[in-house]
Amino acid sequence: MRNRLSVTQALAAMMIVAWVVPAVGQAPASRIEPKTRGGTKTWTPPRTPWGHPDLQGLWDNGTPTPLERPDNLAGREFLSETEWAAIAEEVSTRADRRPANAAADVALAYNNEWYDRGAPLKRTSLIVDPPSGKLPPLTPEGQRRAAAREAARAGRGPADSWEDRSLQERCLLYHSVPPFPTGYNNNYHIVQTPDYVAIRYEMLAETRFIPLDGRPHLGPNLRQWMGSSRGRWDGNTLVVETTGYSDKTIFRFPASDALRVVERFTRTAEGAIDYAFTVHDPATYTRPWTAVLPMARSNGPIYEYACHEGNYGMTNLLVGHRADEKAAAEAAKKGSR
Repeated sequence: MRNRLSVTQALAAMMIVAWVVPAVGQAPASRIEPKTRGGTKTWTPPRTPWGHPDLQGLWDNGTPTPLERPDNLAGREFLSETEWAAIAEEVSTRADRRPANAAADVALAYNNEWYDRGAPLKRTSLIVDPPSGKLPPLTPEGQRRAAAREAARAGRGPADSWEDRSLQERCLLYHSVPPFPTGYNNNYHIVQTPDYVAIRYEMLAETRFIPLDGRPHLGPNLRQWMGSSRGRWDGNTLVVETTGYSDKTIFRFPASDALRVVERFTRTAEGAIDYAFTVHDPATYTRPWTAVLPMARSNGPIYEYACHEGNYGMTNLLVGHRADEKAAAEAAKKGSR
């Protein structure tokens, strides 16, 4: 976020629709969850001028709650009030506790003040199905693919080329679909027209355009970083199905070319969207799995994320690795004399 330039006009032009950025302020410190929320059956979501449920605005999905349930919480879907309060306190005060060791402090890259960890859910995991809160077992094919990927990764140097580095470091892709929380920039700007929903991610300024007109997905030969998304309304819920991911896309979980993700966005209160997604990937998992990730109203604006500009980290990383290789070669040469 080096260049603090608003993307308001650019996004509005793309969508040809007017919208208003909320006032600047702090993001909410809590999440509203389906099983802990009250009175939602009588709450009527606002509508757009053309009659669709209104999801527009800035939203935040930051949370320290893990995707999978920790082993020490096996069999427990929810934290106790005491456990939840302790985690919330630790997260909210972490910025006040910098490491005493200078090297450890520098290794944080950004110090704790800049990290946006959000609020913990009362759930012990984002995964709600299977009931174990764990990813389902991999199929034999999934196991073979995971092993092949690890072997290929082990056979490369840490920085033989920029292609050895992550997509994030290369400024190509940070989120795919579904979008998971990150250390910071957990903001999403949703804009609607009668025929489209657009979701702009703050991290790397990625934008999804989701048609609502019933058009088919792109063909199998046209694969995209964030896949091919198609949406429809089911009552007050926006249902989005995404297929056709690039084989270069990396997720927070194992996935194959057969991956299909179904997302559900439901506005449940003035400051809350229930967001859930189900992963269908029979080539990888023995069964589908579902996770929830509530979104809270965020105060903006969202700023430009100029990743490539002044990205000295990549240059320095490659130069440093070349220096390591040179030093190792010289040491080997001396040892052979």
